[in-house]
Amino acid sequence: MTDSLQATVRTRANVYFDGKCVSHSLELADGSKKSVGVILPSSLRFNTGAPERMELIEGECRVKLPGGADWAVFRGGQSFDVPGNAAFDIEVTQTLHYVCHFL
Repeated sequence: MTDSLQATVRTRANVYFDGKCVSHSLELADGSKKSVGVILPSSLRFNTGAPERMELIEGECRVKLPGGADWAVFRGGQSFDVPGNAAFDIEVTQTLHYVCHFL
């Protein structure tokens, strides 16, 4: 999937968890912010500042959302929402390509 859009791209990568997650930040002409990245197979815990929607492009993971007791499986073509000022657990089983939309 490719998109043609007007955006400012931070060319320096955001590297987290010893390189298991790498992303680039985008700011669109309308002021909305996103990050585009990849997570390698691993088990990680992310903290959010703002609410976000994780749009999965390719790959597979299990996610435990804030307040949830159960894990849910997500694959490319699906998405999930995470509230702001929260944390979620993710277990990536197949390299995950994603777009994070900050809501």
